[in-house]
Amino acid sequence: MYRSVVLTLALAAMGFAAADTRTVVLEGARAEQKWTVQELELPADWAGYGYLVLEFRSSSPQRFQLRLYTAGGVRNAGINPFAGAWVRAALPLAIFQGQSRQGMDMASVANRSRAGYYLNLQGPYGPLNAVEAVGIVMQTPLGRQTFELRSVKLAKESPGDAVLETKPLVDEFGQWMNSDRRTPADLKREWARETETTKPGDFGYCRYGGFAKTKARATGFFRTEKVDGKWWFVDPDGHLFFSTGADSMRAENGTRTEGREGVFAAMPPAELRPAGRRGGGAGGGMVAFYPWNLLRRYGAEWRARWAQGAMDRMSAWGLNTIGNWGDPALFALHEKAYVVQLSVMGMNGGWLGLPDVFSAEWAAGVDAGVAGQCGARKDDPWLLGYFMANEPPWPGNEQVIVDMILKAPETATQRELKSWLAEQDTPERRKAFVYHAFEKYVAVIAGALKRHDPNHLNLGMRFGGDAPAEMVRTAKAWFDVFSLNNYDYAPNQARIERIYAEAGLPMLIGEFHFGVPGRGMSPGLRQVATQEERGVAYRYYMERVAAFPAMVGAHWFEWLDEPVTGRMDGENYNIGMVDVTDLPYEGMVRGMVETHRRLFDVHSGKDAPAERRARVQ
Repeated sequence: MYRSVVLTLALAAMGFAAADTRTVVLEGARAEQKWTVQELELPADWAGYGYLVLEFRSSSPQRFQLRLYTAGGVRNAGINPFAGAWVRAALPLAIFQGQSRQGMDMASVANRSRAGYYLNLQGPYGPLNAVEAVGIVMQTPLGRQTFELRSVKLAKESPGDAVLETKPLVDEFGQWMNSDRRTPADLKREWARETETTKPGDFGYCRYGGFAKTKARATGFFRTEKVDGKWWFVDPDGHLFFSTGADSMRAENGTRTEGREGVFAAMPPAELRPAGRRGGGAGGGMVAFYPWNLLRRYGAEWRARWAQGAMDRMSAWGLNTIGNWGDPALFALHEKAYVVQLSVMGMNGGWLGLPDVFSAEWAAGVDAGVAGQCGARKDDPWLLGYFMANEPPWPGNEQVIVDMILKAPETATQRELKSWLAEQDTPERRKAFVYHAFEKYVAVIAGALKRHDPNHLNLGMRFGGDAPAEMVRTAKAWFDVFSLNNYDYAPNQARIERIYAEAGLPMLIGEFHFGVPGRGMSPGLRQVATQEERGVAYRYYMERVAAFPAMVGAHWFEWLDEPVTGRMDGENYNIGMVDVTDLPYEGMVRGMVETHRRLFDVHSGKDAPAERRARVQ
């Protein structure tokens, strides 16, 4: 039974001047508050303005939807706020009116980093010439949360986003000050205890992480095989292998400092600034607290000791695969299987990540790039396989992509598009062109991969939740494994069954996670109530993955919590197996260990998956 939503408004005066503060208390399954434009002293027609400027404070780092109610429908944007801090948000009205045209994958298209929050572009989109109300919605607030609003304005020019606090919010260890924090004495004691208690677990694994008691044909490299109606990876020694791993296993967690100079009580040394990777660049304006804590824990040899410690943890927890975006220093230890995502020419540009695929120069660049990335790896037995890309944002954005191509300077892809549309220019024909371009994209990259590394698996593109049938048919011709990222409390069985029926390929979940709002971080894409419940949720999800005959594994996103002030694109999720102080979440680990001991029997059909669901509130 859901509790009813409780909403309380405290009004200092009838008009909404800057000195007034409106406070909303949020609890229950779905909490919502709406203010009419008349209450906020705003016009209904916002066509002459460029920004909606809010000053607010939220007690929770949980995401809330900012909603604009118009005569033509609701416009949405997601806001993940700094917890307990007054911030100014200067929101471009354009984010409510049209689809983003920036980014190369789903996260970079949707996420925008800001000084005191991060913005998630959600839609639906439309005009703002008949606005009726402004509202907030928070799904499943954890406990009793408050939202305070002290100013709402429209502006033609942006006053800039800002953190309006005068005191630091983040301590010298990267922990949120307005939350439970570990002291230096706590860290010293807990680091020592974890080192002492981390021992290899008994999961029945062989040296490559396959199940030692099984036997299949050994080829010296990973491959796939269907055995008694169940798909498996087969490791280089010929043992059946079910892949469990974590993404982003790296000794970094960079966050930007621009516009946040007063937020940090202390800054990490300049030499510990993060190197650029997924979602952003390197150098100035970025700091990283995780390596500073590793330096404190391990001393001058922290990089090597961190890498070996990560391997020891994987052995203790039953993880057998270094997931996507892993640190090459981990690969070099030759203790765990690993995956690699290819980086190809034009991936960071193009049209929502679609490069100039009909260009001869692009094809030549891909060939050279793939050759360079495969050269040192093609004979490595520890490499499980390659991902070609990550969460292509093209499904649903086909009309936007075609419009972008037509408005860009002349390219080979534009010429191909114009020829394609000369026959018939309709929305359906434009959509079909994007899938035509996708076929070319896959054929060029996958063809280069087969030429330069015939020994390893093509693990697909980690589709963001779903893939149109047209893309699945193309995948069937080129991929060895179909990968998709599936954020839910259980894998989407109907979707998996549909894709498997179309492709007939073994399937791998590239990302899933559960988080808890707290410690200054938001819960990520799926929330549970406590750290202990994360272990319960992991068991429920992973064992249902294992129960599906087509599945060959699932990887958690991600190894390390995101920074409390957000990574390069702003995400600040509490989704790590390990926190910023380099300590594991023990409740999560317990759930992982219990499940990893059962995976062989569950995937073989000898045992049923766990039945207990995690609490979300």
